[in-house]
Amino acid sequence: MSRLLGTLRSSQPVARFQRCCGLFPAGEEGGGDPAEGPGESGACNGAGAQRRPAAAGRCPPNGVRSGRGPQGYAQKYIVKNYFYYYLFKFSAALGEEIFYITFLPFIYWNIDHSVSRRMIIIWSIVMYIGQVSKDILKWPRPLSPPVVKLELRTDAEYGMPSTHAMAATAISFSFLIATMNQYKYPFELGLAAAFVFSMLVCLSRLYTGMHTVLDVIGGALISAVLLVLLYPAWDTIDHLLLTSPFCPLLSIVVPLVLCYNYPKLDYYSPTRGDTTTILGAGAGATVGFWLNNQYASPAYTGENFQLGFPPITSKLAVVVLARFFVGIFIVLLTRRLMKSVVLSVLGYRYKFPLGDLAARRRLEVEVPYKFITYSSVGFCATVLVPLLHELLGLM
Repeated sequence: MSRLLGTLRSSQPVARFQRCCGLFPAGEEGGGDPAEGPGESGACNGAGAQRRPAAAGRCPPNGVRSGRGPQGYAQKYIVKNYFYYYLFKFSAALGEEIFYITFLPFIYWNIDHSVSRRMIIIWSIVMYIGQVSKDILKWPRPLSPPVVKLELRTDAEYGMPSTHAMAATAISFSFLIATMNQYKYPFELGLAAAFVFSMLVCLSRLYTGMHTVLDVIGGALISAVLLVLLYPAWDTIDHLLLTSPFCPLLSIVVPLVLCYNYPKLDYYSPTRGDTTTILGAGAGATVGFWLNNQYASPAYTGENFQLGFPPITSKLAVVVLARFFVGIFIVLLTRRLMKSVVLSVLGYRYKFPLGDLAARRRLEVEVPYKFITYSSVGFCATVLVPLLHELLGLM
């Protein structure tokens, strides 16, 4: 068992998977076994060998590309199968902010508010546990060489567990569980879709060289266990979030306490900022859910959602798209505006120029900056956008 775990935790299976999918470091395009190359003596987290100064201008010919690294250095790699390259690059994006900031509001605006509530709560809990676990376990990411690193921002984080795998498993299967008894569709089809979605995201973490096999399996299993443990309490949690008079206060205070007491590292890692972003968005959305239930828009009460998907007509498609594009425009505008305002206020308060990246990474700046910005985004998506939809006759 220990040998199996050691193999799953090593970089060699990741490198072999990349070679099988047609991704090679420059100079190894002959397809040799990565185990025969320069072993695992390279520096951790993508530093070290096979990094050369990036060439100016366009990508080199013959399919050679560059993955940007620190200090203007690049790791050259060769793509021999562009189907897998674009498939897994797209799949990796399904675990990024751009997906969450579009998909979760889309569910709320167009499908079912109760499903969206459950997904957002599960997503927030799962991601917090995953991010904190990384900085407690401190397991390194795959070594380069032999692995090709296609992403460098997340390379500054630890590896175990894969939060992409956790989020994909939580999002896809919580959507399945929340809708299977409310909407009429073949359960097998929903199960297959959830499995394919989570599997693509998990495999993308191997293809991009960001995680070992054990990181990905561990992330998916942790997420599955959390779903099983939280499922019996879904209705209770949802009821408390909608009706408890303490909900708005707790929704803000508890995430802030967690963010300010995030595990400390010896160097800066984006995990604290990412965790604050997630908890902030969840907090703002939760306050919005509570307000909608207490005072707001009849358009977002349970009576307006029916069992079963309505027949898709051209009129319905236009309305759905209009809701989405209007909503996303307002959400992105809110994010941009709040980033500027909050950062300016914090810069004035702590006396640093807006372009000072080191100052923006300080605890007293990063946490309020991210939390206020994204709680505003969550509140906007759940309260202001629905009111605008109603005003524009899109309900």
